[in-house]
Amino acid sequence: MSSEKLHQIRWVFLLILGVSFLFRPSPKVFAHEISGYAAGEVRLFPNQALYSSQNDQSSSFSIFPEYYHEFESGSSFTFAPFFRLDSGDQERTHFDIRELTYLWLQEDFELRVGVRKVFWGVAETIHLVDIINQTDLVENIDTEDKLGQPMINFSIPKDWGTIDIFWMPFFRERTFAGTGGRLRGATVIDEDRTQYESAAEEWHSDWAFRYSHTFDDLDIGLSQFVGTNRDPTLLDGTDSSGNSIKIPKYEQIKQTSLDASYVIGEWLWKLESIYRTGQGNDDYFAWVGGFEYTFVGMLGSNMDFGMIGEWMFDTREDEASTAFENDIATGLRLAVNDAASTEALLGWVQDLDTSARFLFLEASRRFGDNWLLTAELRTFLNQPPEDFLFEQHDDEVMQIELSYYF
Repeated sequence: MSSEKLHQIRWVFLLILGVSFLFRPSPKVFAHEISGYAAGEVRLFPNQALYSSQNDQSSSFSIFPEYYHEFESGSSFTFAPFFRLDSGDQERTHFDIRELTYLWLQEDFELRVGVRKVFWGVAETIHLVDIINQTDLVENIDTEDKLGQPMINFSIPKDWGTIDIFWMPFFRERTFAGTGGRLRGATVIDEDRTQYESAAEEWHSDWAFRYSHTFDDLDIGLSQFVGTNRDPTLLDGTDSSGNSIKIPKYEQIKQTSLDASYVIGEWLWKLESIYRTGQGNDDYFAWVGGFEYTFVGMLGSNMDFGMIGEWMFDTREDEASTAFENDIATGLRLAVNDAASTEALLGWVQDLDTSARFLFLEASRRFGDNWLLTAELRTFLNQPPEDFLFEQHDDEVMQIELSYYF
């Protein structure tokens, strides 16, 4: 990251802290606490590296502390930085402020100022509507990890629903694996040559509006986003030595979205859908929908066993900038409900147009009150040359992480 960008980010944080100071509550402290975790992780890549400079294994250390400070008025302050040191990929060694937020709590509204993570979505495989935060892709290819987003969020909770307004004055660029990273494309992405459609670049003001409410067993969310696309278009280019590279370009888009979940007995029905304009030459629709059925107390035990099915579709089809343009996903979820909170999730994604498939397994178990062991397996199978993920064909990762929570 250039010194100029670091200087700009410092000014954003100073602005956020200044606004927070204007709305500071009474100095009387009601409660404060420090929590978080520190973790060691090992990644193994059983298959031979597809590209030069890639590693067959890596280890890393991460720490994610959180400081929470609540005032007598109910308002609060949260600070949660994240740091990872990785041996295999220099881009995965990184620092981020996940949260630096002041909540001003009033009877009729809530005002949150600072850096936050906001999650929207109900599906298991992908979260189409989750657009507020940028993906921290160098952390994990499952896209669940997000960078902290500078924002001001004004929320109005009412009996008829909650209205949220978001102003985001600064844009976060996506992180990508470096030359030593696995599960990446053949061409390295040059983040130093990032392009923007807006002349304001990362300082373009983005806006989002959301209505959410629970109607008995139905949860629904309607959202509108106007601003810089979190999904970059990767342009072809060359570096100073004439080597091929990819250059990220962030376009200005408008996105209208709907997410809904409905519970009826042991059935959970889920839907996420978006309509987006401004990305590429064509407007498009995309959706993911499906169900989860849970056998509660399976075979008279304390265990819950769930079956998952989802269909993902993008009207751009072969021109889509995603691997899930016409795919089905199936999964099995096991919650043992024991003292160690043992859980496992097995998933399978199948492309309906080709033989391409993606398999993943996630499992976790606590040891005592403070230790958590997690394991993951992700593998790509039968990727044809025309598939979006062909450059990760026949690659896989096994990951084990041991975390200490405090």
